[in-house]
Order: sequence, then C-alpha cells, then structure tokens
Amino acid sequence: MFVVLLRFSGNKGQASQFMEGHKEWIRRGFDDGVFLAVGNLQPGLGGGILAHNTSLPDLQGRLSNDPFVAENIVSAEILEITPSKADERLAFLLA
Repeated sequence: MFVVLLRFSGNKGQASQFMEGHKEWIRRGFDDGVFLAVGNLQPGLGGGILAHNTSLPDLQGRLSNDPFVAENIVSAEILEITPSKADERLAFLLA
C-alpha cells in the first residue's frame, strides 16, 4: 500500500491549465483499481492519494504521467506501508 503526497510547487498558479488532464489521470487510477482514495492536503497544500494493487516502479511510472507532476505543479512523495493489522473492512490490504 502506498500513500502519495502531491505537494504544490512554485508553479501552483498553473494548476487550472492542467486540471482537466489531472482529473482524467485520477479517473484512470480508479478505473485501473490502483487508487482507493484521493483528496486535498489541507490547508491548500496539494493532494494525497491512497494506492494499492501496484508496485513501486509502476506507481512511479503512473505518477510521471500526471500532468501536475509532468508540469512541476506538484512534487510527488511516495510512502510505502506494509500493513500488519487492519480493520476487517480493510482486510484486503493485508494480502
């Protein structure tokens, strides 16, 4: 499982130009079964993604296709977590 932090860079002002492409990229992540949740980092710091069912190299490749990453609107930090215990609703993460 991975937590991805997408922190705004100095190019934050260009985000609106690439928002539609970024939203499409997020949709593909859900359609591919990789993204579990996506949301904003508060207060206005960027975004966060909870991802699974992927490898680190594949996730890095996926992130490089995000227009926000490609255009240096955000920088991506990947945190890899190996869950050892989970609520029964999240048991699928232990596999």
